Amino acid sequence: MISTTRFPALATGLALLGTLGASAQSAAPASLTVQVNKPGAAVNKNMYGLFFEDINFAADGGLYPELVKNKSFEIDARLIGWKALQGAANLDTYAVRNEQPISTSNSHYVRLTTRNGASGEAGIENEGFRGMGVKAGGECTLSFYARRGAGSINGVTASLVGEKGEDLGQVALTGFTNEWKQYTAVLKSSSTHNKAHLKLVLNGTGTVDLDVVSLFPKDTWNKRPNGLRTDLVQLLKDMKPGFLRFPGGCIVEGRTLSERYQWKETIGDVAARLPMINRWNMEFKHRSTPDYYQSFGLGFFEYFQLSEDIGAEPLPILNVGMACQFNSGELAPMGTASTKGGPNAPAAAPHDHAADDPSLDVFIQDALDLIEFANGPASSPWGARRAAMGHPAPFNLKMLGIGNEQWGPQYLERYEPFAKAVKAKYPQIEIVSSAGPSPDGDLFDKASKRLGELKAEYVDEHYYAKADWFRQNVGRYDNYARTGPKIFAGEYAAQSGAIGSQDNKNTWDCAISEAAFMTGLERNADVVGMASYAPLFAHVDAWQWTPDMIWFDNLNSYGSPSYYVQKMYALNKGTKVLPVTMPAGAKNGTDNLFASAVADEPTGEVVMKLVNYSTSPRPVSINLAGAKGLGKTGRAQTMASADLQTQNSLTEPKKLAPQESTFAVKGATLTYTLAPNSFTVLRVPAKK
Repeated sequence: MISTTRFPALATGLALLGTLGASAQSAAPASLTVQVNKPGAAVNKNMYGLFFEDINFAADGGLYPELVKNKSFEIDARLIGWKALQGAANLDTYAVRNEQPISTSNSHYVRLTTRNGASGEAGIENEGFRGMGVKAGGECTLSFYARRGAGSINGVTASLVGEKGEDLGQVALTGFTNEWKQYTAVLKSSSTHNKAHLKLVLNGTGTVDLDVVSLFPKDTWNKRPNGLRTDLVQLLKDMKPGFLRFPGGCIVEGRTLSERYQWKETIGDVAARLPMINRWNMEFKHRSTPDYYQSFGLGFFEYFQLSEDIGAEPLPILNVGMACQFNSGELAPMGTASTKGGPNAPAAAPHDHAADDPSLDVFIQDALDLIEFANGPASSPWGARRAAMGHPAPFNLKMLGIGNEQWGPQYLERYEPFAKAVKAKYPQIEIVSSAGPSPDGDLFDKASKRLGELKAEYVDEHYYAKADWFRQNVGRYDNYARTGPKIFAGEYAAQSGAIGSQDNKNTWDCAISEAAFMTGLERNADVVGMASYAPLFAHVDAWQWTPDMIWFDNLNSYGSPSYYVQKMYALNKGTKVLPVTMPAGAKNGTDNLFASAVADEPTGEVVMKLVNYSTSPRPVSINLAGAKGLGKTGRAQTMASADLQTQNSLTEPKKLAPQESTFAVKGATLTYTLAPNSFTVLRVPAKK
């Protein structure tokens, strides 16, 4: 006998089945009609995709699996991520220096000098990104540059250390000289730890300089030396996303223009990429993260490569000559002279990668150069840079975003010459423009009107709102002009509390409300061409914003209920919209019943999405009007929970995930009972 006390989820499921059976016998079915014989607009093959931004430790400490924080000592002189062993009791010198560095692009290193007569270990330790995740038997490539000074130091012993000081493995590297030289070894962990550290102990007495200290797992996606974290990439690939938007987000803008994301600084030799403080490090006082930075080990080449790996169209977003309007609002001048943003603009960032005071022409040229980097032949200047990184073939870039979430006349006056320049040289590139951070209001209306006049191809609309907003606005695009720009729902997520609140949770209430809203996106596929949830990733110990689609620690990861909703849409997007008539001609969403349908022409199936936002089971009768040659067995995927506050977690990663089943099909009228608080996808085989 199975104990439902030991397995509460099973008890809930058995009770739900009993309720469904009783309801199916008593409640009158809601009648819907799907016009199978009247297919409408085509669904964009890239309809559902991914939005990546380096927030919540999404890159360093997340998707990019380098284990050493501040490996090149370039962040500042405070040695972020590092500490001296035994409180520097055995070191006379422990400081960042810049005399005779490895290169001008990597101008800082750490100098260590042992103290004469001291006993015990002399050296340094790196904490990683909230620790280092290592697996039993897992191998990492350890590398660093070293240069010996005065004294007899001949090498370093590198050790992995567990949370309680356990010795997990060590290796000695020797042969130091008075010239910079790289040393490498394999460091293997004897056991699994989520928060290990790396310890470097000097062998001998004297002075040594160290730089570019890296500990990189060998188990990366496609086993690449500078590859990505396998479990996180797999979660993305499993969605079969249509596009990957990168690198953000407000990361694109920067708090000031000197802090903006500059793609040219993120390609080439990884060791030569200058890191920069992450603009999210101190944005939220309740989640202050002063050690958050961007190493750019995950740069534009790697983003393009990731897009290719997961079968997604790359969608890079570039700065339009505007810093974040929530911060300084600094503007690049329209001409070739320069002006700064105003008297209240913050001080410049520690690393200003660009020429001082760039004009808009600099930003436009960056865009043209990026297209050449992505698509140009290996014989072109920027195509040659791509080929030198190991990808001679073009990446086949088709889309480009101009600006992120900007608004007002300053954006529109910069967008117009920017778009004209791109189109003049690369007319085949589709351009994504911005309608600002809000889904309504005067600024939104003016931007939408002007972008329509400019014949923009895509307008990016964003909405973060309470869960009920998504259900109430399921008809948002029903009355949009059919001849205007396509809509890119580029950032959206239901909030369980207030927008930006640290108390927001990835609840089923949020996810099912998003599922309801997405029936409206699907029904209006002639207007909505792309959609993506945001943000994508969050480290459980180092997040700044919630809710998020995928959560992880240093070893494990899981998809939230919103992840599975997005995945169900992406895997069942179909090819043509099928009109759906709701019960008694009501609007979609009446009585909390939401529906949409598509034809999947390659498989010959009718695909229906149904949301029952109700505490009661809901029988439905679906007339598949004009359907021919229906099969006898359909397939169902269902997410359901009686508790709208249900969440997934590291300990219960699939507490709420799609459950698959089959159902009988008898003629052109299908009967099915929707579970309480459920999102269901039904696939019915039909004649091709």
